[in-house]
Amino acid sequence: MNSLTRRKLSLRALLFVAAVTLIVYFLPRTDKNHFIYEVNRPWSYALLTAPFDIPVHLDSASVALLKDSIDTNFEPVYVRDLAAEKTLISDYTLRLNSTQGLNITPAQRNQIIKAIRDIYDNGIVDRDTYQRISGGNLPAVRFVHDNVAISMPTHNYLSAFRAYEHLDSTLRDRDVRVALTATRLSDMLQPNIYLDTVTTKRLLEEAYQKAMAPVGVIQQGERIIDKGDIVNIRLATILDTYEEMIEDRGDGKISQNHYTMAGQILYMVIIFCAIYAYLYFFRPDYFDDDRTVVFLISLITIFTLFSFAMQATFRSGLYISPFTIVPILVLVFLDSRTAYFTHLIVVLACVIISAYPLEFVFLQFIAGIVAIDSLKDLSRRSQLIRTAAFIFVAYSLCYISIEVMQTGSFSKLQGRTFGCFGINAILISFSYVLMFLAERVFGFTSRVTLVELADTNNPLLRELSEECPGTFNHSMSVSNLASAAAQAIGANVQMVRTGALYHDIGKIKNPAFFTENQHGINPHDALDPIQSARVVTGHVRDGLMMAEKAKLPDKIRDFIVEHHGAGKAKYFYNTYCNTHEGENVDAAPFTYPGPNPQSRETSLLMMADAVEAASRSMKEHTPEAISALVNKIIDSQIADGLHNESPLSFRDVQAVKESFIQRLRTMYHSRISYPELKKNMEQQKSE
Repeated sequence: MNSLTRRKLSLRALLFVAAVTLIVYFLPRTDKNHFIYEVNRPWSYALLTAPFDIPVHLDSASVALLKDSIDTNFEPVYVRDLAAEKTLISDYTLRLNSTQGLNITPAQRNQIIKAIRDIYDNGIVDRDTYQRISGGNLPAVRFVHDNVAISMPTHNYLSAFRAYEHLDSTLRDRDVRVALTATRLSDMLQPNIYLDTVTTKRLLEEAYQKAMAPVGVIQQGERIIDKGDIVNIRLATILDTYEEMIEDRGDGKISQNHYTMAGQILYMVIIFCAIYAYLYFFRPDYFDDDRTVVFLISLITIFTLFSFAMQATFRSGLYISPFTIVPILVLVFLDSRTAYFTHLIVVLACVIISAYPLEFVFLQFIAGIVAIDSLKDLSRRSQLIRTAAFIFVAYSLCYISIEVMQTGSFSKLQGRTFGCFGINAILISFSYVLMFLAERVFGFTSRVTLVELADTNNPLLRELSEECPGTFNHSMSVSNLASAAAQAIGANVQMVRTGALYHDIGKIKNPAFFTENQHGINPHDALDPIQSARVVTGHVRDGLMMAEKAKLPDKIRDFIVEHHGAGKAKYFYNTYCNTHEGENVDAAPFTYPGPNPQSRETSLLMMADAVEAASRSMKEHTPEAISALVNKIIDSQIADGLHNESPLSFRDVQAVKESFIQRLRTMYHSRISYPELKKNMEQQKSE
């Protein structure tokens, strides 16, 4: 803790508080006692008893069927407008008497009026009502008189249009029919029976209320449900009623909400204390790195909030949410142990919104292990597809095992759940996009990126091979030598391999000044040692500028600036000292800009670079000579303090030496000479 500055501590405290606050703020909650459960699944809470009498209502499906039955058999209430009948008959009688040119007798007039009265006595209704009657959907209606409802059949009811047709077909006298047309009776006919919407709605609501009255009561203290019981539709209805009554009563709601939130805050504080403790005690290098801490806490917080949103949006949102993206991202950029611990933290943060915590933790525990084990060394995008398939299989098998164990039958398996697992597997493929974003935002470098950069068709490496073929071959040899040593000590092999290919790209600026690219002419012969040293050490700065222009990752740039560290260009330094004996020589013009290696990988490159270059000038490549060379160069670097800032251990150094010796002996092993074909005497004479 003493190694952390006040700024670093403040940043970590701020991240801690922000993460806990955001998660607790967006944590799904209600203002009532809310149980999370699913119908036809076991009850995951403890025994629940009735704190007061709870009425037992019909379930929603039964209520819907009952309402449909009521709607089908319900007789709406209609009213007869007697005043409208009298007014219309009176008006039509006046029109009939006042219309000129009608050739009808008083008896015929009375016949018309009587026919109209008969039609109105039977009843004229609006068009919509008549369509329901003619369709057989309204066989009877009710009329209410003195609070007494009387049911009346509707088979005699006609619409205004049908009533006129009836009159026209019934009154067959030609003069009468002409009179009907001349007086435009069809325009005057209006309904006299109307729907009483207010009374109909009231009686329908009363029918609903009566049908949905409680069918029983759970008395105070009576058992409602116990842990492990299957939540059927009836119990789900009772639980809904229980929660509604708790909400209406408001028993201790304010204090209960305060206690609930306090518990949630404490829960999240414990979780984030766990991740901080892990980093501090087991990965202090991560805990000391601001970028890594911000990455981990941000990833945990964002994905937890994303899972909350999925659960709030979809019925099985926690099964759709791709939790294994978290360990995949952490594994790609950090390590497997941190990946698993981070995955566990996210799962624990989300388990409090799960209806079935045991099932949820088990599923995510197995899925996380499968993701980490199947993606231990990501180098191709196709591996994500394979991992997603493995995770889908793991989810499915875990779900089947729990469901069969709890229900004792395969018939309870739900296809919808397997569909959720399939969507989950598809979403996992988006981790490749998230890897790209994380690299850009946090400056990490994934193995996939390293593999792509190690392609010799990369523009920078292709330029190196064309402009500096000797340097390119040297870089390839150093890459093989260093990656073998990295494999021996458990360092990042792909990082070393890629970094070694780029460590000397600065030599592209002045290729002829480096011996591996010279062909008999040495430009240094025309320069003094200080000028030569400036050119040679300058390839580090030139390489860094080229790397920045090509937007190479920071990790690769570290290999460029650290592969010589703060060492000296000893050839020119020694030459200058020998020609200026007795002077106090300033070593600065001969010193590389540094810094010294800060990681095991860059230390390996420094050793491999020096050993490979020196091995080319050896006159003998005997095992003894190779061992002496390797030990001399590495021991000299250690004595000069070039590896003091690297986390390499003495055991690592010994393993590196053995790896270098073995690889160089393989490279320079002696070959048997092939015998020449001897020609027989006859062939010689013929020649």
